[in-house]
Amino acid sequence: MTTGTTVAHAVEPDGFRAVMATLPAAVAIVTAAAADGRPWGMTCSSVCSVTLTPPTLLVCLRTASPTLAAVVSGRAFSVNLLCARAYPVAELFASAAADRFDRVRWRRPPGTGGPHLADDARAVLDCRLSESAEVGDHVVVFGQVRAIRRLSDEPPLMYGYRRYAPWPADRGPGAAGG
Repeated sequence: MTTGTTVAHAVEPDGFRAVMATLPAAVAIVTAAAADGRPWGMTCSSVCSVTLTPPTLLVCLRTASPTLAAVVSGRAFSVNLLCARAYPVAELFASAAADRFDRVRWRRPPGTGGPHLADDARAVLDCRLSESAEVGDHVVVFGQVRAIRRLSDEPPLMYGYRRYAPWPADRGPGAAGG
């Protein structure tokens, strides 16, 4: 049995980041449209379901993010759950590249929360902003899911240990023990 030590002092951000990096998470791109129609989006691994009734999820976005500003002003957003092969798109939307939407195929069907990256997503969840809470340098955004578009059965893209990786092939739907 491994024993740990109790930390009695303040937790340093770098130490917290290092520990959280060991927690693998699915990768999504959160998208929204600004009031002028301009698309915004960012890579996000802080996504989780909150409740089934009503279907609600949460995403955590940087306070200074233009994507957050578009989500709040439009009161809607989309969560594009990425396929494993879409890691270059995840890297693009994690960068400061201003032309990210010029470098991928996307569309925004009427009545959706934000742009859909249909070539790169396994599924897209369109959400209405229901509430938000500022926590430190991020805002926790709660979205009531209004529509789900399932696009692919490809394995999901994961992020952990500060790198992208596919979900193991032997752990998907229909796999033994999966």
